[in-house]
Amino acid sequence: MTVVRSRSSDQIQTYVEPAIRALLDRLDAGNRLVAGYQLGYWDADGTPAASQGKGLRPALALLSARAAGAAPAHGVPAAAAVELAHNFSLLHDDVMDGDTERRHRPTAWTVFGVGPAILAGDALIGLAYEALIEAPGGGAATQRLARDVRALMAGQMADLSFERRDDVTLDECLTMVGDKTAALLAGSCALGALLCGAPTALVDGLSRFGFHLGLAFQLVDDVLGIWGDPRRTGKPVGSDLRARKRSIPVVRALAEGDAAAAALAELYRSPAPLTDEDVVRASGLVEATGAREWTSQRAWQETERARAELDALDLPDDVRGELSDVADFITGRDH
Repeated sequence: MTVVRSRSSDQIQTYVEPAIRALLDRLDAGNRLVAGYQLGYWDADGTPAASQGKGLRPALALLSARAAGAAPAHGVPAAAAVELAHNFSLLHDDVMDGDTERRHRPTAWTVFGVGPAILAGDALIGLAYEALIEAPGGGAATQRLARDVRALMAGQMADLSFERRDDVTLDECLTMVGDKTAALLAGSCALGALLCGAPTALVDGLSRFGFHLGLAFQLVDDVLGIWGDPRRTGKPVGSDLRARKRSIPVVRALAEGDAAAAALAELYRSPAPLTDEDVVRASGLVEATGAREWTSQRAWQETERARAELDALDLPDDVRGELSDVADFITGRDH
C-alpha cells in the first residue's frame, strides 16, 4: 500500500495484509476474485499484483491501538475491518457513479460486471464485521463500525439525491461529507483504542480528531477531483465535473451568484454530455468564483481543528508525531 510514512506503514504489511488475505479466503471463489482485485492483491485473472490504496484507515486504526498503550497486533482486527469497509464503499460507489478507473486501472464493475462488484462489496462488509466480532472484546467495536457504516450510507444517499437537485446548499454538502467520508475516518481513529479497552475520553478524542481529518480529506479530494493530475490521482482529468457532481467546490461556486456561477449553473443544467472543452471551462468558472481557494482553506482549517483535538490528548510522543504526520499527508497530498 502507498501510505503516509510511519511505523504503521510497515505494520500494515506485516500484520494487516495477511489478516485481510486470510479473511478473503473465507469467501467463495467468485467473490474472492473480485474482492482481491478491488484491494489490489491480484489482477482479474488472479495473477499477483501490487495496486493497493493509501492504507490510511488501517494505519490510523493501528495508531489508535498504540494510543491506548497496546501493541500494534491488538489493533489488527480494527485495521482490517476499516480497510474492508472502505473498499466495500468504493465498490458500490464506482457502480453508482459510473467511474471506470481507480488506482490507475479499470474499476471492478467494468471488469467483472455490476452484479459481481455489488456482491463483492457486500462480502467485504460482512468480513469487516466478522473481523471485529471475533476479536476479544469486539462487541463495542462492531457496534461502532455499524454506526459509522450507517452514517456512510446516509451520506451516500444524500450525495445521490444531490444529483437530482439544483438547490443544494453548502451546509447540506458539508453534512453529507461528514457522513460519507468523515464518519469512517473517525471510526478508524477510534476503533483500535476501543478494541483495546481505552478510556472513553481517549476514544472520543481520537474520534473527533478523525472526524475533522475526514472532512479535510474530502475537501482535498474534491479539489483533486477537478484539478488533480490524472497521472497521480488515477482518475480522468476533471472527472467530478464531467459527472456533474455537486462537490464542495462546485456548490460553493454556485452559491456565489456572480456571472461565473451563472455560467457554471448553465453548464450543469445542459442535457448534453460535457466535452473536454466544457470541462476545462467549468473548472475555470469554479476557480473564478474563489471556490478552489475557499475549499483548500477550509481543508487547512479542519486539519488545524484535528490538531487541536490531538493536542488535548495524553498520548505517547511517537504516536502523537505519527498522527500529526498523517494530518500533514492529508492536506499536502496530490493523489
